Amino acid sequence: MSEKSHASLVAEQFGPRAAAYVNSAVHSQGEDLEALTAVVTGQAQARVLDLGCGGGHVSFRVAPHVAQVTAYDLSEDMLGAVANTAAERGLANIVIRQGRAEALPFADASFDFVLSRFSAHHWHGFAPALHEARRVLKPRGRAVFMDAVSPGSALLDSYLQTVEMLRDPSHVRDYSRAEWEAALIEAGFKPGRYVQWRLRMDFPVWIARMRTPEVRARAIRSLQDEMSADVVKHFAIEADGSWMLDTMSLEAVPV
Repeated sequence: MSEKSHASLVAEQFGPRAAAYVNSAVHSQGEDLEALTAVVTGQAQARVLDLGCGGGHVSFRVAPHVAQVTAYDLSEDMLGAVANTAAERGLANIVIRQGRAEALPFADASFDFVLSRFSAHHWHGFAPALHEARRVLKPRGRAVFMDAVSPGSALLDSYLQTVEMLRDPSHVRDYSRAEWEAALIEAGFKPGRYVQWRLRMDFPVWIARMRTPEVRARAIRSLQDEMSADVVKHFAIEADGSWMLDTMSLEAVPV
């Protein structure tokens, strides 16, 4: 029986895959990144926290528009890949810091923007991390959280969480809109603009990026074959296992 911590599990899962996430087409492009760029455009003096930076795609996009971006992640290997790519692109205003989302090593009111993209579903403590995000954000600051989102209904939610964890055991939860908004309010935020879209998960690429063991990949395909028509329709499950993931962007400001 494994006794590893969740933090070590996340690092173990993502460290060896750092290059794959830096180069991932799913993570390196999209209308959501364009939206984040628009959020910081014209804020040349701003300091930005890229919370759970992963492959650094948010940092790379917003760095040319602001004074400084702090790329923050649990995985040292991921941060190393981000630092190398930033140097290659001449983005000298990106600094890297390592640590947990639930315990940010920054002073109160340190950042004008807190941006987080496809990270929250890995946080061991969702509520504590949002409290920390609120703490380090300036009183007139702005936060934007982007992530996969649960459809909400019990059937669809159970399926989604199951396939996510089979693919990646460091997965914690894809939260619903209602869960997000309630947690943000409790953390001292006022939820604002909410946008939802869908992202196609190409099954072979989705599995290969995480190097999911064959036995678990087969389990996902077996589950897909057995699911009800409601699940197949909502997630638009294709013959090869590819499917559509619900994703969202939620803006918030300090109360």
